[in-house]
Amino acid sequence: MFAVIKTGGKQYRVAANDVITIEKLDGAEGDKIEFTEILMVGVGADATIGLPFVEGAIVSAEVVSHGRAKKVIAFKKRRRQNSKRTRGHRQHQTTVRILDIAGAK
Repeated sequence: MFAVIKTGGKQYRVAANDVITIEKLDGAEGDKIEFTEILMVGVGADATIGLPFVEGAIVSAEVVSHGRAKKVIAFKKRRRQNSKRTRGHRQHQTTVRILDIAGAK
């Protein structure tokens, strides 16, 4: 069984024991968290699709670690003007392990 969850403005397809990296969440390492914005639960013909979310569905997970993504460089140059600008950004991320998917009622 798998589920499609929404968190951090993105959608992720998850199954039990998956380890995914998502936008930063509050909570210390080892804390249990629950995702309630579930867009789809199930497999094949038994899948339940939400409008927009599946009622009663919960995906529980455990926080594995916190970290930062690889640096993204934003470079701007104005030709023939002797003008350039470099900025870097590292997004904060949380790695979680999916523990259980509780389907719709």
